Amino acid sequence: MFKIRRYTSDDAAEWNRFVAQSKNGTFLFNRGYMDYHADRFEDYSLMFSDSHGLCALLPANKVGDTLSSHQGLTYGGVIVSEHAKTIDIRDIFILLNSYLAECGFRHVIYKHIPWIYAHVPSEEDLYALTMVCHASLKTRHVASVVDFIHRVPFCELRTRGVKKAQKEGIVIRELNDFTSFWHVLEDNLSQRFSAHPVHSINEISLLKQRFPDRIRLFAAIKDERILGGAVLYQCGQTIKTQYISADEEGKQLGVLDLLFDRLLCLFSQEDIRYFDFGTSNGTDDGSINEGLIFQKEGFGGRAVCYDTYEWNL
Repeated sequence: MFKIRRYTSDDAAEWNRFVAQSKNGTFLFNRGYMDYHADRFEDYSLMFSDSHGLCALLPANKVGDTLSSHQGLTYGGVIVSEHAKTIDIRDIFILLNSYLAECGFRHVIYKHIPWIYAHVPSEEDLYALTMVCHASLKTRHVASVVDFIHRVPFCELRTRGVKKAQKEGIVIRELNDFTSFWHVLEDNLSQRFSAHPVHSINEISLLKQRFPDRIRLFAAIKDERILGGAVLYQCGQTIKTQYISADEEGKQLGVLDLLFDRLLCLFSQEDIRYFDFGTSNGTDDGSINEGLIFQKEGFGGRAVCYDTYEWNL
C-alpha cells in the first residue's frame, strides 16, 4: 500500500508543499530551514507515498548504522496530512523498519513532535512506536508552556521585576537586525556556560531573511542600548523561544520580566494558542536546570514533554 524513498534535493518543492499542508509540520521542516546546515549532517530524510501521492515525511540523518530524527532540529517525527489515520501510520512504521534493515541500519532514534505543534490531534506515531517498534523512552525533556486559554498568572517575583523595569524606563521593541542582540547572547552564554549559540549571526540572519514572518527578535532597550531580548519562532498556533538572554545590567533591572509580560500580552491577542518557553534540561540524562525552570514557570509556563525514543531493528 505504501512506498518509501530517500529524499533528494530535487524533491524540495514537493517536500515543502507537503509540510505547509500537514497537520503537524512547522516551518522548521521546510528545506530552506533544514538545509542551512546541510554540511554538518548526512541527510537521510524519507518520503512515503500511497496511490494518491505523498502521504508522510520523516526528517532524519544518518550516523553510522543509526537513523536519527534530524539532529539539527529540536523535534522531528513523522509529518503527516490531516487524512492520516492510526492504521496508516502503523503500516508506515512497519515499512520503515523493513526498509531501514535492508539498508543496513541497526538502530533508530526518534524525536516525537510535541502535541502543541499540531493543529489536529497527531499522536498516531506513539501507538506505532509501542506496538510496532517496541521502542523505549530514551530522554524526556520538559518545556514550560503558557496556554492562552487557561492562563496561569505571573508569580510575585516576576511581577516585581516587571514593575522595576517599567520604573527604569525600559522599552520593548521588535528589531530586524540581530547583530547587537547576538553580542549580548554570545557574551552571556560564554560567561555562564562556556558555550555559544547554535546559530552564528550569519546563519540566523540568513534564516531571518528566508522566514521574515516566522523568526522574530524582540529586545529590551534602555537609552538605545540592548540589555536583553528573545528570538521567537512562530510555528502556527505556537510561539517558541529559540534564544533568551540579558546582560548583567538587564538582569538587575528585570528586563526579561517586562519583555515577557509584553510578549504574552501581544500574542494573547493574536491567533496564537501556546507560548513555549522551551526546555530547561541541560543534558541527555534529563536533569533539570532548576533556576531556569523556576524563571519560566514564574511566567505561568507549565510542563509539556519533549520525548525521544529509540529501538533496534
